[in-house]
Amino acid sequence: MSSENAGLLSRMPGLAYVGLVLTPLFWAGNAVVARGTVDDIPPLSMSFWRWVIALVILLPFGLPGVWRHRQIIRQRLGSMLALATFSVGAFNSLLYFAATSTTATNIALINATIPIFVALMSWILLGDRTRPLQALGIALAVLGILTVVAQGDIAVLTGLRAQPGDLIMVAAVFSWGLFSVLLRRQAVPLPALTFLTTQILLGALVILPFYLTDLVYFSGGFKLSGDTLLPLLYFAIFPGILAYGFWNHGVHAIGPSKAAIFMYLTPVFASVLAGIFLKESLGLFHVVGGLLILAGLVLATRAGRQAAAYRESG
Repeated sequence: MSSENAGLLSRMPGLAYVGLVLTPLFWAGNAVVARGTVDDIPPLSMSFWRWVIALVILLPFGLPGVWRHRQIIRQRLGSMLALATFSVGAFNSLLYFAATSTTATNIALINATIPIFVALMSWILLGDRTRPLQALGIALAVLGILTVVAQGDIAVLTGLRAQPGDLIMVAAVFSWGLFSVLLRRQAVPLPALTFLTTQILLGALVILPFYLTDLVYFSGGFKLSGDTLLPLLYFAIFPGILAYGFWNHGVHAIGPSKAAIFMYLTPVFASVLAGIFLKESLGLFHVVGGLLILAGLVLATRAGRQAAAYRESG
């Protein structure tokens, strides 16, 4: 991003805040629309065509950068393929599989713990120091996840009767945590649009053999109609391209620490949208689990920011 554009963004904080409110709204809509259409569009079809449509939209803008930086892409192809596998490939595909057997509210609540899983993976794989407050936050968030998964009944966990979708969503968030750690360890020096275009292209190629196997041997695909095309366009444009752009804009304009707070709106929006469009109701376990997750996120992210500030000052 040029210094001129950066200066323009910094003078338009109001636009950044609007974008940061819309971003979790689009992410929440991703869970709600997936839950509402998963009976019509198989999960792997949903994931594959979402990214194909997004790629078609992005190519006119991103392809020149891909060509210009082709030498770097070729040199770092292994790293970029791993990153695309865990993010574009695994995360979204698992999220759509989760939608077949759990609620949009549960998906959004578990999805909100991404910062916790990133901190946990950073501690395990990168050896990042975990401060006591951060460890407490991680513990509270994990307890919140268990509350949601168990639906407030410990027998669900001890009897291994948890909804498969909740466990699949935990795997999805785990996958995004791995992606985030790899992104930090295997940083690729590419402009944002070039990186995104390359990631979507590689991710779609990763999904392709699984999609074709599912198409031929299992689901048989889906019938293209207005009822199926509109959700796919939503997935590609709103939680895909626009949310990514709004998020980058917001992080640049007001900083990553302030921008991260807006992630907490995702389960709030999801519960409202799911109640309106899917007639999902909130249980006490949603409230208790959500509060535990929120408290854990606040503690963990605050401790993480303090640790980062300490390292920078040292």
